[in-house]
Amino acid sequence: MSVSEKLKSMNIFLPPVAGPFGAYVPAKKAGELIFVAGQLPRKDGKLLSTGPVPSQCSLENARIAARQCVINALAAVETLGRGAINDLKGVARVGAFVNSDNSFHEQPKVADAASELLLEIFGPSGQHARAAVACNTLPLNASVEIEFIFECR
Repeated sequence: MSVSEKLKSMNIFLPPVAGPFGAYVPAKKAGELIFVAGQLPRKDGKLLSTGPVPSQCSLENARIAARQCVINALAAVETLGRGAINDLKGVARVGAFVNSDNSFHEQPKVADAASELLLEIFGPSGQHARAAVACNTLPLNASVEIEFIFECR
C-alpha cells in the first residue's frame, strides 16, 4: 500500500503547506534523503497549541500537536512534486522541540506521539533515530516544532 493510500485509509488528508516564512524551502531532497524543515502544529491555518507545556498546553494537547506536525511534514514532502510522498520508504530521524516549563521533563512523551503515528503510517520502516529537546520558546509561541529526515526510493 502506498503512503497516500495508507493515509486515506487512516482518514488523514494532507493540508496545503503554510509558508515558508523565511529564506528556506519546506522540504529538500539530497540523494536518497528528504529533509523537512521544522513543522509547527498548524491545522486549518491556526496553531493547535501554544505556550509552554504543561502550564499553558497540556501534555495531551502537545501530543495531538506532535501528530499534526507529522501530517504537515508529509504535506511539505508533497511540495517536491505531486505524489512525492509515495517515493518515501521510511523515516531516518525526527527532531522534536517542546516549548517547556523549567520543571517539565517529559519531552519524550510528546515526541512519542509523532513517532507512533510514523510507525502507523510506515510500519517497521517508520522506526527512526530521534531527539526530544526542551526549549524555552518556539516560533509563534508554538508548543511543539518537529523536523524530519525521510528515506526515499
